[in-house]
Amino acid sequence: MKAFIRKQGFLIDFTLSSLMRRKGKNIGLLIVYGLIVFLLASVMLFSHALRKEAGLVLQGAPEIVLQRMVAGRHALIPADYLDAIESIRGVAGTEGRLWGYFYDPAVGANYTVMVTPDYELSGNEVVIGAGISRIRGVAEGDFFSLRSDKGKTYVFKVKSLLDSESELVSTDLVLISEKAFRVLTGIPEGRLTDIILKVRNPREVQKVAEKLVARLPDTRPILREEILRTYDSIFAWRQGIVFVLLLGALLAFVIFAWDKASGLSAEEKREIGILKAVGWETGDVLRMKFWEGAIISFSAFTLGYLAAYLHVFYSSAVLFEPVLKGWSVLYPQFDLVPFVDGLQLATLFFFTVFPYTVATIIPIWQASITDPDAIMR
Repeated sequence: MKAFIRKQGFLIDFTLSSLMRRKGKNIGLLIVYGLIVFLLASVMLFSHALRKEAGLVLQGAPEIVLQRMVAGRHALIPADYLDAIESIRGVAGTEGRLWGYFYDPAVGANYTVMVTPDYELSGNEVVIGAGISRIRGVAEGDFFSLRSDKGKTYVFKVKSLLDSESELVSTDLVLISEKAFRVLTGIPEGRLTDIILKVRNPREVQKVAEKLVARLPDTRPILREEILRTYDSIFAWRQGIVFVLLLGALLAFVIFAWDKASGLSAEEKREIGILKAVGWETGDVLRMKFWEGAIISFSAFTLGYLAAYLHVFYSSAVLFEPVLKGWSVLYPQFDLVPFVDGLQLATLFFFTVFPYTVATIIPIWQASITDPDAIMR
């Protein structure tokens, strides 16, 4: 065993010397190879981290959101539906919500305006997200205006800003009192935007949803699991868009690997002929060239993946951010928590390192079984 390890060490040492003799060509190869790995790894890391971030945020979402549907569209729901829902077995609690969207023509952005019991707000106070604070240039104590559905402008005092740690979901959020919200929107008393439910047993969520539809046929329950699946599908779709945009790079990599497999340069054939002439066996040549391909591909993969990691988690993936986050006037500013999926890492490694390493073996084997004199001529 020790003899085998020593032999592999000598082969690796000779392989490194051989690579250094053609360092210009190999450095260029390493850069191109590493760039391809960098692009693919950046997309995979960024989309996976966004999925994880969205999943963690939505874990605190209500188990069921109940909406009323009229002619297939979301409509206001009567507040007396709360009594009918609370009598359903398995429901642990209900809460009516008031929220809506307001377009701000001054900055061309939509705000999510919501009533919440978590803040004690007077009729002329609001709490705003960090994104609104940046784009409107307002801070705590400043004044902030919203236009009602009748075209009248109301001015509010900014009581505080929402925590920047929640910016992924609160960057465009405006929290307001119930009285001010009803004045702005014209929604009368006794009407709600939707109702959220807590279910006593998480395994009975689907059953409770079925009971809701049976008792209130004009409603549509939306489960938290359905929201998570929707977000996952959206990020997968956007990841696919970026991969299509990178199709040229992928095709270049395929052509590059195929060209590598199609034959050797005259210098490489001469080197193999000399090695065979001085007594190297075919197996030794194959192992030496295997180590050459493995060193180049593994080095390119490592450098490309590390660069992608830094790009995604330390520079917010500036190359792909607009596509994978989605276009918006109000971009949330947040630091992604590093998430590395072992399966994605193994898949990327297999489809970038393995094909190149194997591609180098085929022409080497063809050259190594040829007579040394014929090769050198």
